[in-house]
Amino acid sequence: MGADQTIDWRNAAVSVLDWWHDAGVDMLVDDAPRDWFAAPEPLVIAPPAPAGVPVAPPVAVATMPLSLTEFLAWRTGADVPEAGWNGISLAAEGPADATVMVLADCPDRDDGTDNGGAGQLLSGASGRLLDRMLAAIGLTRSEVHVAAVCAKRPTAGRIQREVEDRLAEIAKHHIELVAPKRLLLLGNAASRAILGMELQAARGRLHGISHKVGEAGVVASFHPRFLIEKPAAKAEAWKDLQMLMGGQMSQETRA
Repeated sequence: MGADQTIDWRNAAVSVLDWWHDAGVDMLVDDAPRDWFAAPEPLVIAPPAPAGVPVAPPVAVATMPLSLTEFLAWRTGADVPEAGWNGISLAAEGPADATVMVLADCPDRDDGTDNGGAGQLLSGASGRLLDRMLAAIGLTRSEVHVAAVCAKRPTAGRIQREVEDRLAEIAKHHIELVAPKRLLLLGNAASRAILGMELQAARGRLHGISHKVGEAGVVASFHPRFLIEKPAAKAEAWKDLQMLMGGQMSQETRA
């Protein structure tokens, strides 16, 4: 006890703050002073509403249009989760009856600004790589329906957890309207939205989802932006593309 002790107070403080963050503590003080020794206030339970008094119904989620043309107009409107985000909304593009549909996570920073692609999803560096990937399996951009889970780019490029479920519901409805035979999911957010799986777990096999005219074979692969940063992964992405166009679904992967 009497020995001289040396404590790194800075590291100790950082460790405590990290622990608080993991425990869910997001503020150090309240707006008003608190008496920590005061007895707790009694719990007050509101009485039920008298009979005959109307109760306000819960706020309903906006109904999604049932035609693709109306849906695409609605998708960039005021009733979607991204409506209040900064930036511009980029609509999906491609044939309404495309055999192959590509679903990315969100617009890239250079979409709409690079190579004259104003207002176009995947028009920048990632888009040019996607075009080469499609060409490798005999497709052009004009033949493919290209969409994103988010119509706008979220802060830091990451989809907030609180809107993931709604965005996934919207993306699945979009797929239902296009009814493709093959669906390519680019990146982790797209894989999670449609398959409910992280990309690492979803890769390497052909999944299946049902829609209004049958079933689509689904392959999850790396987003082109990841392949630009990690060119060594292109060999694995090529295997995914081959599976997309030529693979057969095993019974256990059918949704």
